[in-house]
Amino acid sequence: MMTRSLARALQRVQVLSRLLQGEILQYRLHNDWKVLSICNPAVDFSRRAFHSRDISRYINQNTTLFRALSTPAENDYRVSPNAGGAGPLLEYERRIASGELVDGDNFQVGTIQALQRLYEELVEQEESCQLDRYSASKKSGRSRWLWSRFIPQSSYSLVKGLYMYGGVGTGKTMLMDLFFEELPSNWRKKRIHFHDFMLNIHSRLQMHKGVPDPLEVVAGEISDESILLCLDEFMVTDVADALILNRLFGHLFSKGVVLVSTSNRAPDHLYEGGLQRDLFLPFIETLKERCAVHAIGSATDYRKMGSAEKGFYFIGNGYTGLLKQKFHQLIGDEKPGQQVVEVVMGRKLQVPIGASGCAYFPFEELCDRPLGAADYFGLFKNFHTLALEGVPKFGIHNRTAAYRFVTLVDVMYENKARLLCTAEASPLELFESIVTVADAQKLSPRTSSRSQKKDDLDLCVDNELGFAKDRTISRLTEMNSREFLEQHEARLQEKASQEVHLDGHFVEA
Repeated sequence: MMTRSLARALQRVQVLSRLLQGEILQYRLHNDWKVLSICNPAVDFSRRAFHSRDISRYINQNTTLFRALSTPAENDYRVSPNAGGAGPLLEYERRIASGELVDGDNFQVGTIQALQRLYEELVEQEESCQLDRYSASKKSGRSRWLWSRFIPQSSYSLVKGLYMYGGVGTGKTMLMDLFFEELPSNWRKKRIHFHDFMLNIHSRLQMHKGVPDPLEVVAGEISDESILLCLDEFMVTDVADALILNRLFGHLFSKGVVLVSTSNRAPDHLYEGGLQRDLFLPFIETLKERCAVHAIGSATDYRKMGSAEKGFYFIGNGYTGLLKQKFHQLIGDEKPGQQVVEVVMGRKLQVPIGASGCAYFPFEELCDRPLGAADYFGLFKNFHTLALEGVPKFGIHNRTAAYRFVTLVDVMYENKARLLCTAEASPLELFESIVTVADAQKLSPRTSSRSQKKDDLDLCVDNELGFAKDRTISRLTEMNSREFLEQHEARLQEKASQEVHLDGHFVEA
């Protein structure tokens, strides 16, 4: 008979033993069971090194492991074949040891520890949170429905979620993805970008028009599918989203949903300066009540630690011909032509030139038209590469286009798409006229020349855009690094190989 805690600890020991390529021994010392790791002497520790203090940290977490063997368990527990790993913390250390990740700073380590604590709470409360999609029988489901007709029931989760916020490139998305990948496969869970999540919400609301409370119906559908909801890049800029978030998440939380989210903004700064923000403020309190708020104070942008190569980012007006040449090289022998892409709710997007998974757009056709995240998600479900001609510098005169460009880059990054573009300036210089209110207050008055007055006229003071620009600059830098482009090419080759196998015949390259 083993408790859940014992099973979880066993998982950690198994992963650690594999990680060190050693053997696990047990011995009795002063009536206490302890665990020793005997390392295989053949292991090359110059390539894969764990400091003794790191090993001790994980071993010491489980010094009570075998004491539990002598304690009668209250419930029989079997380790499910769907069980995840030992948690994100150990996997994070494994990736650092193998060279897959660079060694993170203390802020990143603190964040992965917070995710580990949440992981352990969820494993402990798996049954009460109803995470296992196969555990609830039809009978119990009917019983809960019947009782809910007569007795109002609160189904708030015993586990609080986690809201992580911090600067760009600090590893928020990577850490949340690592956490998500370690979760058991049989859990009701979902990981989705916030833009995509809200598009899905609005699409479902359209389907349930006419019912007394469509938001409650949609929340019921979401919670049936996913009790654990991981949202990346929580950012509220749209008034339509802002006005429904409190009621939407009020329903979701009351149905037991646990939220894990990343953001560049602290909860109190969400939708700052937005229309009718007073109606949005109750959501902030709801969010802080149902989620632990964790700040990542790191100033390190890990996205900029890759190679400094420019990739396919061409600065200046004279590179349009080169952009078209690169585009034609990528599409090969396929003849390019106009294409149509399906987006949400029956909308369609015209692609001026497309072939072989590559799309070509002038900037004006993609960012100066009334398009949004839905159109961009539809585009990159069909295309893996975008050639974008003529990205301008942004200011007050084209603020709306700047917002669309930020959204475009977010969607591209989420879909791991490749970008080729010509631009008026470097990523940093594109946004130098976009500032937050705080930045604007620090600027010195300019009065001496006409050119300076022109700069003042084009200065765009916008808190949301001012915060978002840092993320966009960081992502543009990473998307044009050698590492990002090599990974993109490797994914294309892997996909092509899979398609060959799906034909039913093995073909050697």
